[in-house]
Amino acid sequence: MALFKKRTAGKPGEWFYCLEHKKVEEGPECPAKDRFGPYVTRQEAQHAMETAAERNLQWETDPKWHDKDTTQPGEEGT
Repeated sequence: MALFKKRTAGKPGEWFYCLEHKKVEEGPECPAKDRFGPYVTRQEAQHAMETAAERNLQWETDPKWHDKDTTQPGEEGT
């Protein structure tokens, strides 16, 4: 049993969105692997999932981030 609880990084006034608990945290409370952030305001953290969805859509529709199809007709892609 550990004598001291390992503290997660973060400062008061920083806001995070916990993916595990689906809630906004100040501090943070959960491990970095389970959260988005830091955000400047609580409101930004509350909209973390919408922000991520918007960014994903932008990335998926950005032609600069997609390789051109180099397969010839009749060939299978790798």
